[in-house]
Amino acid sequence: MDVERLRRLVVLRHAKSAWPDVPDHERPLAPRGRRDAPAVGRWLRAEGCLPDRVVCSTARRARETWELAAAELDPVPDVAYDGRVYDATVPELLEVVHGLPDDAPTSLLVGHNPGFHELTFALAGSADGDALERLQVKFPTAGIAVLAFTGPWAALTSGSARLTRFATPRG
Repeated sequence: MDVERLRRLVVLRHAKSAWPDVPDHERPLAPRGRRDAPAVGRWLRAEGCLPDRVVCSTARRARETWELAAAELDPVPDVAYDGRVYDATVPELLEVVHGLPDDAPTSLLVGHNPGFHELTFALAGSADGDALERLQVKFPTAGIAVLAFTGPWAALTSGSARLTRFATPRG
């Protein structure tokens, strides 16, 4: 397989969560999050960003975001629920990305800030349009960043990707 082909890392912050009296890991989506998550799936389909592989945080709000978004996709890609994505730092998230299979040219991470904001900003050496400026301001809930680069997943490093899209689909 040609590992020098174009790859896309789609970084999806979970949709808006509720704040009931439960441990952080068990917080569910809020009503707005339950409306926005399916819009994420529709956006992925409409923009041609269908993932070949998904790695999702084990936190309830991330799992619910993915399940609602995935219901809008056909076919639904394989998902791995990975505890390393919850409350992860940039080096920890890069370890997850470096482990992605090279036969999955478009891969999606579902997780949390501040790690996702920091990861996207670190990887984006350049950007299309005003995507980088908008990212600098905020990576909102249900926000999607699409990073493109050439090479194997293990070679993705700081500044080596181009931020091609930054969107916040709303339901």
